[in-house]
Amino acid sequence: MTMEIKRDRYLQRLIRKMKTKNVKVVTGIRRCGKSYLLFNLFRQHLLSTGVPEDHIIAVDLDNDDSTELLDSKALSKYVKDRIVDDGKYFVLLDEIQMVDGFVRVVNGINSLPNTDVYVTGSNSRFLSSDIATEFRGRSSEIRVYPLSFQEFRSALEDEDKWECWELYTTYGGMPEVLNMDGDEDKAEYLARLMRDVYLLDIIEHYSPERTDDLGEILDTLFSSIGSLSNPKRVTDTLRTVKGSDIAYETTSRYIGMLEDAFILEKVSRYDVIGNRHLNSPFKYYATDLGLRNASLNYRQLDDPHIMENVIYNELRSRGLSVDAGSVEVWETSGGVRSHKTVEVDFVVNRRFDRIYIQSAYDMKTVEKESQELRPLLAIRDSFKKILIIGRDVAPYRNSDGILIMGIMNFLLDEKSLDL
Repeated sequence: MTMEIKRDRYLQRLIRKMKTKNVKVVTGIRRCGKSYLLFNLFRQHLLSTGVPEDHIIAVDLDNDDSTELLDSKALSKYVKDRIVDDGKYFVLLDEIQMVDGFVRVVNGINSLPNTDVYVTGSNSRFLSSDIATEFRGRSSEIRVYPLSFQEFRSALEDEDKWECWELYTTYGGMPEVLNMDGDEDKAEYLARLMRDVYLLDIIEHYSPERTDDLGEILDTLFSSIGSLSNPKRVTDTLRTVKGSDIAYETTSRYIGMLEDAFILEKVSRYDVIGNRHLNSPFKYYATDLGLRNASLNYRQLDDPHIMENVIYNELRSRGLSVDAGSVEVWETSGGVRSHKTVEVDFVVNRRFDRIYIQSAYDMKTVEKESQELRPLLAIRDSFKKILIIGRDVAPYRNSDGILIMGIMNFLLDEKSLDL
């Protein structure tokens, strides 16, 4: 990156975790800015608070100059040789998965009484499902996402916010995109990332037998972001549209691989009235819309679903737990009373608080407004309800107490959920 973009959400999480002795593990999709966060922003913070420069031991293991440190014993010796007094040492190890036996090395360094250890890892040997077991409960994970819209816009302050929106929803929030001028360069870069980095990582890590089906499954889920789906539905689609003979179990396993690589996220449904999670179907969202659009060759730039994906990613980057809501409502037609299920886009949990959020790109008619508000009105508890619409609207509450705001207010105001 040629300019500094503040990533205060993640920096503050790192700072808060300094109080613990756990290994701090910075995870996230490759090229989303983990190394920059640790080696630039966090290091600057340490120096600004008086930490001596020689008490920050930083090793970029992806650098050619660090080749000899890829040996676990050499790395351990390198770090320990630089700990020469009782002062606190901050050990920053980037791309730690490149070291064979890295778990023992990291745990050994962290066991020293005056060390605070931070590691990043992102490739095929350091995927999300590995984190829970690698350090046996002695780690804290800081999940990093591609640039939020606010972070993206901070690099393009002279641009109109809606022009930034067009760029962001087309090419996503991978930081390197901001250093590219031409649309063709951006599209080529994102397609190369997907093909030669992310999917290749999965292939190297899992050795799936049907690599073509892996890409087809990803494109099927990318095509239906925000819609209800599950492995069976994806399997049926591949069999019907592509003539595939893939088994349901294989589809399920491949979807898990894509989740582990941080390419997409699965969202469980929550029965709001029954206060319980539902097993299936789920919703899936792209971690980065630029990667999603490049994978689909920019064929499905569907504004309502793209906005919904942006909202989901924003909520997750704020560190919030998110479910998809399901609410049963009663209807009377022809004298017959029946019930149906309506969906609330997001059920956001913040400790003991909850917020219901509905995404509505367009509300040009009374009928459309009624349709979007209906799921929120069907919820009878006292938690906050928010409707986000895809145009500039100053936040206000309607007669039912529902907070209505424009997408820009939601994205650009860090405290928008507290209005």
